[in-house]
Amino acid sequence: MAAPRGANQRDYSPADRLLMRLQQGLQALAPRPPDAGEAAAYPAARLPEAPMDRRARSRAAGLMRVNHAGEVSAQALYHGQALVSRDPKIRQHLLQAAEEERSHLQWCEARLSELGERPSRLSPFWYVGSFAIGAVAGLAGDRWNLGFVEETERQVVEHLETHLEQLPQDDQRSRAIVEAMKADEARHGDEAAAAGAHPLPMPIRALMRRVAGVMKFGAYRL
Repeated sequence: MAAPRGANQRDYSPADRLLMRLQQGLQALAPRPPDAGEAAAYPAARLPEAPMDRRARSRAAGLMRVNHAGEVSAQALYHGQALVSRDPKIRQHLLQAAEEERSHLQWCEARLSELGERPSRLSPFWYVGSFAIGAVAGLAGDRWNLGFVEETERQVVEHLETHLEQLPQDDQRSRAIVEAMKADEARHGDEAAAAGAHPLPMPIRALMRRVAGVMKFGAYRL
C-alpha cells in the first residue's frame, strides 16, 4: 500500500499498518526470482554443486525446507511485532530485520530449486501462526518485544548449528547458505540486546522451543 503523499510511518493508522504487513506476508510467500543484487549476494553462487546420492540430496532438501519455513516464520514474527510496536525506532528496527530475513528466504528458495524440491506446503500456516505470535509478543511492550527477538535469534543460531552438523559434508552450497544465515541471525540477536531487550522468562523460552519443534517436524516432511 502506498503511503499518502507527505506521510511517514507515524502517520499510518493501525488499519493501514495491518494491510501493509499482510501485503508483505503475501510477498514473502510468493516465489519470485532474485533481483540482480540478491543474485550477486547469494552465498552459494561461486561454489560447485557436489554429486550426492538420492539419500544425501533428500536430506539436504529436507533441512533447507525447514530453513525456508523458519524464514517465513521470521518474516511473520517481525511483521506482527512491528504492527503493534509503540516506538517508531523499534518498529523500524524490526522492519529492517525483516527485510534482511527476506534475503534468507530467497536463498533457501533458490537452493531448494537447485535440489529439485519445493518449499513446505504449510508455509501459509507458518506465516499466519507466527504473525499472531509476534503480535501478541509485541503487545507486552517494546522491551519485551526486543527480548522476544533476541531469544528467537539465539534459538535460530542453535538450530542452524545443528543443521551444519547434519548437512552432507560435500554439500558446500547448502552449507554456505546456512553459515551466512547464522551470522546474520546472531547479529540480529545482538542488535536487539543492544537496543534494550528484556530477557524472557524460562517458561516462555521453553514454549518457544516446543513451537519451533512442531514447525521443524512439519516442514521437513511437508
